[in-house]
Amino acid sequence: MAILTAAELRNLGRDELLSKLGEAKEELFNLRFQAATGQLESHGRLRAVRKDIARIYTVLTERALGITEEVDAPAAEADAEAEAEETADDSEKAGSKA
Repeated sequence: MAILTAAELRNLGRDELLSKLGEAKEELFNLRFQAATGQLESHGRLRAVRKDIARIYTVLTERALGITEEVDAPAAEADAEAEAEETADDSEKAGSKA
């Protein structure tokens, strides 16, 4: 699992966040097991995974408290397309009036 940024996490849905959280917790368990048995090569990965878990919990808490809203990817794309069409229509109207 790669290091995730908060911006990337905010673009994911709740189900995807919970899935990533489960993957991160599983990876953390495996890393702790390797550390206990002396097989861990990258100790920095433990810290990175813990921070990823904290970022996921932060985004989930922000949504629960209403600080940020959940982004619905298909709806966001539709809004962007509609805005682009409105801009194109406005520029066509401005061109025909001139």
